[in-house]
Amino acid sequence: MKAVALLRPPYIPSFPSRPHFYCLPKRTNLPASCSSHRTESPVKAEDSTIPRSEEYRYQFYDDWFLDLFRNKMVKEVGWDSEKAGYDGLIEVASRLMLRRTPSDTTDAAVRILRSLFPPFLLHLYKSLVSPIGGGKLAAMMVARVTVITCQWLMGICKVNSVDLPDGSSWESGVFVERCKYLEESKCVGICVNTCKLPTQTFFKDYMGIPLLMEPNFNDYSCQVS
Repeated sequence: MKAVALLRPPYIPSFPSRPHFYCLPKRTNLPASCSSHRTESPVKAEDSTIPRSEEYRYQFYDDWFLDLFRNKMVKEVGWDSEKAGYDGLIEVASRLMLRRTPSDTTDAAVRILRSLFPPFLLHLYKSLVSPIGGGKLAAMMVARVTVITCQWLMGICKVNSVDLPDGSSWESGVFVERCKYLEESKCVGICVNTCKLPTQTFFKDYMGIPLLMEPNFNDYSCQVS
């Protein structure tokens, strides 16, 4: 059995017909609109009613990962923000959705993810590693690599256990305590069309690992299974 997990369908609030810039439910201090650019006065963590247990401590390699990811995104979009660092990344992500349908945005995001890896590496992983142990080794490896390499993007996250339909459980899940990408963009469309859907597609189609992301639009957490 290769499926990592068969969980309940993820909860996603009702979208308008073109859910590109659907703002999050209004909470104290949250901006009321979600546009193609980040709001001028983003909510600071300490001002939010949503608790944060700890802050992520940047590692020496995080800037390299951020620059790599942003450069690939800029190449796909054909535009770059004047803002540096993470703020600029969020603006480029917003621009990725302009003049694109949700499906076109998802396809573009999948191309960005593919461009981060040498094609032969993805092929070898899918054909040689993913079949081992019914997918268990590949899923557990990806969970741990995600925690090591992606906290600059998502914030604090930890490997956790995923229950499978046969009653067993694998340490192949990742729980994102409070997703920085979602919190900074405050946009359901950006979350769903540039992260959730393309990531699920990329892992399934190009790494051979069925994956489900369950973002919580109330507390910014996300369960990756």
